Amino acid sequence: MEIGIDSFASHLLNNSTGATLSAAEAMSQLLDRIVRADEVGLDIFGIGEHHRPEYLDSAPAVILAAAAARTKRIRLTSAVTVLSAADPVRVFQQFATLDLISQGRAEMVVGRGSSIEAFPLFGFDLEDYDELFAEKLGLLLTVRDHEKVQWSGKFRPALQGQGVYPRPVQPQLPIWLGVGGTSESFVRAGTLGLPLMVAIIGGDTHRFRPLVDLYREAGRRAGHAPEQLRVGLHSLGYVAATTEEARESFFPGYARTFSARARERGGLPVTRGQFDAQAGPLGALLVGSPEEVGKKILRHSEALGGISRVTFQMDVAALPHAQILQATELLGTRVAALLK
Repeated sequence: MEIGIDSFASHLLNNSTGATLSAAEAMSQLLDRIVRADEVGLDIFGIGEHHRPEYLDSAPAVILAAAAARTKRIRLTSAVTVLSAADPVRVFQQFATLDLISQGRAEMVVGRGSSIEAFPLFGFDLEDYDELFAEKLGLLLTVRDHEKVQWSGKFRPALQGQGVYPRPVQPQLPIWLGVGGTSESFVRAGTLGLPLMVAIIGGDTHRFRPLVDLYREAGRRAGHAPEQLRVGLHSLGYVAATTEEARESFFPGYARTFSARARERGGLPVTRGQFDAQAGPLGALLVGSPEEVGKKILRHSEALGGISRVTFQMDVAALPHAQILQATELLGTRVAALLK
């Protein structure tokens, strides 16, 4: 099983010290964390895409290219590319260039995105939400598989045999489909034979099993081999020496972030009881000691019928840089060893 980290390049208030990092400082620390992930043997590092003031990840391929120049073996991916609001040709060119810089370590996870700010920013209509994504995913896969492209669609000028360059080092640039909770997205990934990255940030993980089964059945019906239908899990998580230490460190920032989101939507603040339930045996949060987190990942894998990749999102708790580095080391040296 592959293990890695996803980041949204956050530069939120530090929950422990109350200090606010400058954007330049936060970016420097992020690159240092990717280097540490490479050094301790983690398999993957992903950068999300947002267009909000609290995040620095509006151009993930640029961040990943900077990381590629400083790392040797870790694979580098988006998490996720908001394809509905992007030009698939440019997205492919950016990640093909990343593949050249990294000497064959680039991937991408594409999705519709859980935030909507990219749509008005780039002049797209939210009413076209799903239609945009379906068309652009089709074009991206066509560009990946063909150097010269014949294609026409509704939202972009046609391509009439133009070449798309550069081409990547890898014979086929890996493209995962990032999904939330809609059955249509799971079926789409299976029908296309794309590996699936499931974002589970709340609730009980086993409740996603029927959707994962839909994915695998759609893939089987489309004629794809079972080994092609890989499933990855993206969850919020944090590792410390003991489970008590991990939960005590992670909860304050987690509660502040999700309570703020709840207020925006007219909801109630997060309680410690809710957090502890989510960090418990069946909940989605991967927060605890290396041994506890390793066991929980294996339980999640069994609940979903087998997963091949798990990625941690630690930014949400606004923890100090030193603690994130230590958690990264524990993931690479102890959690990964338990899983492998």
